[in-house]
Amino acid sequence: MIELAILLALGTIAVGVVAAMLLRLLPALRLQLAALALLAVILPLAGVLASGWVMFEMHADTEVLAVSSAAAFSSVLAALLLARWIREPLERLRFASARFAAGDLSTRASERGPAELAEVAHAFNAMADSIERLFEARRELVAWASHDLRTPLASMQAMIEAIDDGLAEPAEYMPSLGDQVRTLSGLVDGLFELARIDAGVLAHQIQEADLEHVIGTCVRGFEAEARAKRIRLEGRSGAEVPAVLCPPDQVQRVLYNLLANAIRHTPPDGAIAIVVSTQQSDVTIAVEDTGSGVTAEAAERMFDRFWRGDSARTSPGSGLGLAIARALVEAHGGRIWAENRSGGGARVAFTLPTAAS
Repeated sequence: MIELAILLALGTIAVGVVAAMLLRLLPALRLQLAALALLAVILPLAGVLASGWVMFEMHADTEVLAVSSAAAFSSVLAALLLARWIREPLERLRFASARFAAGDLSTRASERGPAELAEVAHAFNAMADSIERLFEARRELVAWASHDLRTPLASMQAMIEAIDDGLAEPAEYMPSLGDQVRTLSGLVDGLFELARIDAGVLAHQIQEADLEHVIGTCVRGFEAEARAKRIRLEGRSGAEVPAVLCPPDQVQRVLYNLLANAIRHTPPDGAIAIVVSTQQSDVTIAVEDTGSGVTAEAAERMFDRFWRGDSARTSPGSGLGLAIARALVEAHGGRIWAENRSGGGARVAFTLPTAAS
């Protein structure tokens, strides 16, 4: 009798352990907990039924107590095992969070485990990717801004030292000093404007605007420079262009930046066109040129702050114009992108919502 009771008790414990291992295979944490609750009911019930059978067949209280205790113990053992398997991915996530908080931005959490914990780990990894990109962009911003600030300052210092040493007359370097001061002023103004956009304190006087008037103003502003480079500059639109919702002065600023970039990269006897097309809820304004087009890297990074396509960084400008253009477009819900034209050259386009949308 005792041997039978021991066999029943060991069998109940074995069933509990096997059931706990099977619970681990369930994909979701809520399913594991629900199955554990069900197991905690079924095992003691099975133990009671087995105890009743033993008691009915053998009339032995000791054997009944052994089987009931084994059923209860197996439920507790299953719960402990499942809790350990749930705790392991949580510990891995806690360890990854601690390393990330300590400054190791390359740390990522394992996405193995129940579905809910895997989703939390996936969200943590997405957050870590974003923060790592943000810190990398900040490092690049500091390095590039330092470079662009240091260059004109070094030039100004050299000219001032030449004047102090009597190697040059002040009047000789005054125009160059003025140019360098204007370069520094433009760079500082661009950084200040980007900071205001990032902080969300840039005023947006959104109103219905006549897009054709804004485009015409921009074209007239660049006509002289385009004519000097023998570049044909025009604005084109298909059907009647609807009124758009935008701050006109900021859209004009975007177009100025795009046109300045297009003129800089379009060879003599080339052409630049501002092409307007209308969709259901927005209007697309594209600046198209007949230059050399854009590379895949340029299309992806040309709107980054201080990025320039040449590795020597000798191209004119502060490298902030297109970054400001993107920030202004995205500030009122639009998007901006660059691509190659089918007929050759580059196409930089952005969207504006229509007044009727």
